[in-house]
Amino acid sequence: MKETTKKVDIDYSETAVPQSARRGLVTMFMIMLGFTFFSASMWAGQELADGLDLAGFIASLILGGAILGLYTGLLGYVGAESGLSLDLLARKAFGEKGSYLPSAMISFTQIGWFGVGVAMFAIPVAKELLGGSTTAEWILVVIAGIAMTASAYFGIKSLTIVSYIAVPLIAVLGTVAMILAVVRGDGTLVDQFAKSSGTLTVIGGAGLVVGSFVSGGTATPNFTRFAKNGKVGAITTVVAFFLGNSLMFFFGGVSSVYVGGNDIFEVMLNLGLFYMAVLVLGLNIWTTNDNALYSAGLGLANIFGQKKKPMVLISGVIGTVAAIWLYWNFCGWLNILNCTLPPVGIILVLSYFLNPEAYKTTETTQQVNWFAVIGVVLGAVAANLIHWGIASINGMVIAAVCYLVGHFVGKKA
Repeated sequence: MKETTKKVDIDYSETAVPQSARRGLVTMFMIMLGFTFFSASMWAGQELADGLDLAGFIASLILGGAILGLYTGLLGYVGAESGLSLDLLARKAFGEKGSYLPSAMISFTQIGWFGVGVAMFAIPVAKELLGGSTTAEWILVVIAGIAMTASAYFGIKSLTIVSYIAVPLIAVLGTVAMILAVVRGDGTLVDQFAKSSGTLTVIGGAGLVVGSFVSGGTATPNFTRFAKNGKVGAITTVVAFFLGNSLMFFFGGVSSVYVGGNDIFEVMLNLGLFYMAVLVLGLNIWTTNDNALYSAGLGLANIFGQKKKPMVLISGVIGTVAAIWLYWNFCGWLNILNCTLPPVGIILVLSYFLNPEAYKTTETTQQVNWFAVIGVVLGAVAANLIHWGIASINGMVIAAVCYLVGHFVGKKA
């Protein structure tokens, strides 16, 4: 009689990650740092540089980085302590069917950013290398889309390999290019930043820093669940988000004041480092895009009751096919959607800390927690409509109040 061996799901999409599959501090730091290396943050870096002097720029980075680090650090801790993905955490906080809302939101935004990222690589490289024809753009979109989808398809192991290769290269080469731009440019950093229009406040700048990656940061548990413990998950997340995001903002800000663009790619081109520029741009986008697609696959798997891998392939195809259109038409909408995910994250954190014992299993009897669902809806509306303070924090406060009301009403009932 033939023995059959059960295939192990190395991504543990339906169960908590066991201790035998957990990873140490260095590996988790590489994965999380690679996640934060996203070229779209450079766009926000240009906005900061255009609106603030150097002191204001740095103050915004520190304040925004602290807020973003606190938010993602809490999620990192919850993911590592429970061993559960964002979608399994959502089942506990939102109910079995209620979890479809956060899963759909994370999947939609991450597929969108994946497509934008693919185009962010293909369009400038096609322009410089192949004359900028539509055919050239699409060839590069397909190649990049396949490569990035493949690393997400093979899961946490391939994400780790890509991060170990990409993170040191991006950090070193990008920093060298930035220093060369300052050395060869006219005037000091202080002089260049002093030319800003002064249209931003430090609070407004901090809001840009937080908003640049708060939606992606909500998916933090999908990766920190592989950390050895909550301490490792929280520390690696906080440090990675603070350093990684700040570095991207510096790349964008320095390229803006010295070259006039918003990307380290343009700085490198200006310095005559074309092939290095292509390498850094491609790796920079890849490290975030495969993480984004991985999260989208987990989200769709939760909604449709399917395995993660086919959902990653479907997400990758959608993001790749729509990449050019997303790049030119959808960035504004994606920025609006960025405000909708922090309410999800804060509810996941509150739910865990209010009853950590419940997270020792993946079982849930509740179908829909309406206070959690309504909290996300009201939080998203508040984040987008209240033009005071920092949008994502406004959304989190409203969502937290709504969820807490429901929690204490439920306890009294």
